Amino acid sequence: MPHIAVIGAGPAGLIAAEILAQAGCAVTVFESMPSAARKFLMAGRGGLNLTHSEPLDAFLARYRPQAPLLLDAVRAFPPSALIAWCEGLGIETFVGSSGRVFPKPLKASPLLRAWLRRLATLGVEIRTRHRCIGLSPLRFGTPEGETVQPADAVLLACGGASWPRLGSDGGWTALLPDVSITPFAPTNAGVVLPWSDKLARLAGTPLKRIAITHQDTTIRGEAMLTASGLEGGAVYALSAPIREAIARDGEALLTLDLRPDMTMEAVRAKLATRGRGETVSTALRKALALPPVAIALIHEARHAGASEDLATLVKALPLTTRGMAGLQRAISSAGGIAWSEFDDRFMLRRHPGIFAAGEMLDWEAPTGGYLLQACFATGVAAARGVLARNA
Repeated sequence: MPHIAVIGAGPAGLIAAEILAQAGCAVTVFESMPSAARKFLMAGRGGLNLTHSEPLDAFLARYRPQAPLLLDAVRAFPPSALIAWCEGLGIETFVGSSGRVFPKPLKASPLLRAWLRRLATLGVEIRTRHRCIGLSPLRFGTPEGETVQPADAVLLACGGASWPRLGSDGGWTALLPDVSITPFAPTNAGVVLPWSDKLARLAGTPLKRIAITHQDTTIRGEAMLTASGLEGGAVYALSAPIREAIARDGEALLTLDLRPDMTMEAVRAKLATRGRGETVSTALRKALALPPVAIALIHEARHAGASEDLATLVKALPLTTRGMAGLQRAISSAGGIAWSEFDDRFMLRRHPGIFAAGEMLDWEAPTGGYLLQACFATGVAAARGVLARNA
């Protein structure tokens, strides 16, 4: 019976452990944190968006880069397979109005508990507080000191570099000094904007039913003011092109539509009813029902020298960002092990017997179920690669 060491107890590592154990392998999962799947649990606080129900071709188009190995992994373990796996644990799912797929409890904890019970039944051992400090031989730092562990194969699922306090700190890169690794960068992250102190005091206030445009792409949704910028779904969806524009030009221009359900002409017509002596704030509130945070953004833009035309500011308020929120606040990270480093079984060409999966690979995707889907799919693919090599 081959013994396989899985490094990392997030979704990619745990699903890999499950596949391997079901095939008859002895599996030990090593996790640096005090408990398993901490980032998975944190993601579940917002409802645990497992995957998405859109057609597979559209689903696959969400990934960057369009790496054939990644796309093939998702094709082999598509959203329907992830849904069936979840329901096989006794956790029913449903499709939300946006097409996103959620477990009915809308939390990660019931799913994780059921999953850990299944893994225990399969004989999977999970050792926490074990930080990998060497691969040849396989060594770990623990509270009791250093330990060496034998293994017939190693599957790395150490995560990316976002939310480092939950364990994904990118420190594993030191284990692979001879492997090409694309530097980590924040994605699905907020943007930094130079708010005045007055506007910064509105941090935590949501902007609902807005649209944000960057270059030729417009995203409708919501955002939230932070003390240093904007974050939220409408911003996250533009993370990659914004990041690239900042790297190329030093800045990225966004325009904020505070009333995307109205045409410019309709906004002008509403504002034309402004009464004599009526303040700008009152006109925006009464004519367009803009909330205080939207009105404050318009005043900020006017004070900074933007167009005096109120309708233009309502429909295309300019925002120039020169930076993104760091990896500490990013939902996910871009970058990781370059695809050229892998064979078709997710094994590192320079390190026979060592495989990798999940966010430590060089890919990114928007929120909406695409992140977890790829973590699960690459975990399954890497586990199958281990089995194929050890057949």
